[in-house]
Amino acid sequence: MKNRLKVLRAERNWSQADLAERLDVSRQSVNAIETGKYDPSLPLAFKIAGLFGLTIEQIF
Repeated sequence: MKNRLKVLRAERNWSQADLAERLDVSRQSVNAIETGKYDPSLPLAFKIAGLFGLTIEQIF
């Protein structure tokens, strides 16, 4: 699944570790989502959307 997570994270000058901490997941999970190797669960997708103030559709 293609997503804008890396761009959104970079706009805020957050490292993958920063984002992972905010989402309460591992940095490896953030990397896997950004590279399309892993699709987040629905609760995690909602958490990501809430953090960035966007809808799930705007991110994924």
